[in-house]
Amino acid sequence: MRHLKRTAKLGRTSSHRNAMLANLVCSLIKERRITTTLAKAKAARPLVEKMVTLGKSGTLSDRRLAVSRLHQEDAVRILFNEIAPTQKDRHGGYTRIVRMHQRRGDASQLAILEWVDLPPAGTAVAETKAETPASTPAPAAASAEPSPSSPESVKPS
Repeated sequence: MRHLKRTAKLGRTSSHRNAMLANLVCSLIKERRITTTLAKAKAARPLVEKMVTLGKSGTLSDRRLAVSRLHQEDAVRILFNEIAPTQKDRHGGYTRIVRMHQRRGDASQLAILEWVDLPPAGTAVAETKAETPASTPAPAAASAEPSPSSPESVKPS
C-alpha cells in the first residue's frame, strides 16, 4: 500500500530524481522562469519553497544545507543574495505554475514554473544595461590598419 507516500517518482530512481529536481531548481533560480512538464513542475515546487525559506533566514548553516541539496554554489549565492531578500514579507507561495499546451511528441502537458514577485531574468538585465555608461571605443590606431582580408591589403602581381 502507498499510504502517506506522496513523492512523485517521475519514472526515475531516487538519485536521478533528486539530481533532476536540483537542476530544475538551479535553472529556476538562474533563469527566473523555466518551461518543463507539469509533473516535474509540481514535483519541483516544494523544493523551491524550502530553498527560499532557507534563504530567508540566511544563516551559514542554512547556506550549507542549500548547497548540499542543490550542488551549485552560484545558484545558492543568487538565491541568498537576490531572491530571498525580495521574498522577506511573503509567507510561502513564492512560485506559480502556468499550464501551457501539450507537447507534440508525447502529448505531455507543459507548464511554466516562475517566481511570483520577480521579473524574468531578461528584463532585469535590460534595465541594468540601460543604466550603465557606454563602453569606450577601441583605439583609433588599431582600427586604422587594414585587415588582411580587406581589398587594400591585397597587392596586385
